[in-house]
Amino acid sequence: MSTSPSTVDDQAKTNPRSRVIFASLIGTSIEFYDFYVYATAAVLVFPALFFPGDDPTLSLLKSFAAFGAAFVARPIGSIVFGHFGDRIGRKGTLVASLLTMGIATILIGCLPTALTPGWEILAPALLVLMRFAQGLGLGGEWSGAALLATENAPEGKRAIYGTFPQLGAPIGFIVANGVFLILASTMSEDAFLTWGWRVPFLASAILVIIGLYVRFKLIETPAFQKVVESGEVVKVPLARVFKYSWRELILGTFIMLATYTLFYLMTTYTLTYGTTPTDAPVAGLGYNRDDFLIMLIIGVVFFGIFTLVSGPLAEKFGRRAHLIVTTVAIIIFGALFVPLFSAGTVGVYALLIIGFTLMGLTFGPMGALLPELFPTNVRYTGSAVSYNVASILGAAVAPFIAVALWEAANGSPVLVGVYLSAMGAITLVALLISKETRDLDYNSHTS
Repeated sequence: MSTSPSTVDDQAKTNPRSRVIFASLIGTSIEFYDFYVYATAAVLVFPALFFPGDDPTLSLLKSFAAFGAAFVARPIGSIVFGHFGDRIGRKGTLVASLLTMGIATILIGCLPTALTPGWEILAPALLVLMRFAQGLGLGGEWSGAALLATENAPEGKRAIYGTFPQLGAPIGFIVANGVFLILASTMSEDAFLTWGWRVPFLASAILVIIGLYVRFKLIETPAFQKVVESGEVVKVPLARVFKYSWRELILGTFIMLATYTLFYLMTTYTLTYGTTPTDAPVAGLGYNRDDFLIMLIIGVVFFGIFTLVSGPLAEKFGRRAHLIVTTVAIIIFGALFVPLFSAGTVGVYALLIIGFTLMGLTFGPMGALLPELFPTNVRYTGSAVSYNVASILGAAVAPFIAVALWEAANGSPVLVGVYLSAMGAITLVALLISKETRDLDYNSHTS
């Protein structure tokens, strides 16, 4: 059995609630900032700079393929970081995941582009490699932050505390896109494409330093301390999860499916569809890029608000009941894509606000639900793997499938809405056959 000296020394201590909330929030905010900086650049600049060609749609698809590399890496990251999170503790693993993601993001800002002579092949290859490293880091970040919050939560408030790492997603999105918006509006198009796009990636260094400072001041969670004290640290957490918690692993993956699909359609696809000219071969809505980013940011504000709202609701009504109602609403929402997108600016605003509201209501409780599915001594691994396998099934392919369906429908979003509803139906089935986890003895549950 392997334990860190600081774990034993700090067993009688606890983390202050304010530090728990801030550390879980700041870490995921940084991680999601890094992730969304890339997602925005994948739509706005990377097709021209790293995947140039005569066919804009093909360049965009190549950029999305590179975007998807992180989702392939995320399950690998969940296994690696989950292993150490269950073996040596949450604190050190969270520091390592933040460093992995942050360094990769900074290096993206330093890469030459494919337009640089001699870098036509190497530049996109290195971009994919750095994107893969981003995925490794994020694969270990979310579950560690969720465990940090929920394993330190007072009785009856796990779902509320679990919303704070979830809040990092809308905060990271708003900051990342806000930075892009400011840069794009204060410099010429040539300057932005030449060097301005690099600034958000390089600025990540400041955020990483802040995140590391906060996390180094943490001590281990009470739940992991109990695992160490009782000698129940597992040598190979992944093997234990597959042997004893395989059903929960499958359920957790499909419970997250609609959440991931909804988010990446609401961000990546809507940005592409909204800013594509109306006279393009595959027509879009023709909005100015900066105008649509503002619309997205307004929508994401509702994402943040309803992420916080979802915590008390999930505590009062239970995680399962709350998510069943929300998932039914997501299925219905998929059928509204065409009428809302066709209703002018008011309709587009309505679509973004409704979609991001549903996103907050479905994403918020996941910070408590997925960890609650697994025993404490394999909780990091189990929640991380289910969360990140869902990222492949629901997010990695979502932008690519959405563009293909958009083309197949001759510029109409009708099939994209059907795709969202279908993913929601799968999640609904998983929820219906799952059990409520609200009253679980969370800190004493081991396998």
